[in-house]
Amino acid sequence: MSKFDFIEKQYLGLNKMSLTRRMSLAIFCFTAYYWRENHEKSGELYFFIGLAIMVISIILFFILHFKTQIVNGSVILDGLWTSRKIKIDTGSIISVKKVQYSKYFLNRSVYNLHIKGTIRFYTRGTDAVELTDKDGLVYLIGSQKAEELTRVIQDKLT
Repeated sequence: MSKFDFIEKQYLGLNKMSLTRRMSLAIFCFTAYYWRENHEKSGELYFFIGLAIMVISIILFFILHFKTQIVNGSVILDGLWTSRKIKIDTGSIISVKKVQYSKYFLNRSVYNLHIKGTIRFYTRGTDAVELTDKDGLVYLIGSQKAEELTRVIQDKLT
């Protein structure tokens, strides 16, 4: 059994953008329920839809979006059930630095998104680790432990 140098798990339910969207829908349903109950007496459906949204939100807190591991000289990003496992050899990394993931407050969850010359992995937070490999590929990995992830990868490079 191999020893992990770093491991971090990020869960879907904790993404600000999707959580805000789900809570807004739930609040709308509860408001519509209240309005319909006090004016037309036929709003039970809104109440149950609001409850269903809340239950789904709670379940999403336990669904793993992706896991970041550093083991045996590789950075391994393992996503949801149907996602491919991404393995980045630390020997091919030429630079690593901690950066801000985005200037926006709300960002959507992404896994292996190729956009503007960068491969992005993100669930939540403001910090990320930017890796550049020998081929010029740039990986942007969102992390709650960006300082630790940066330090561990830099230790592997030296």
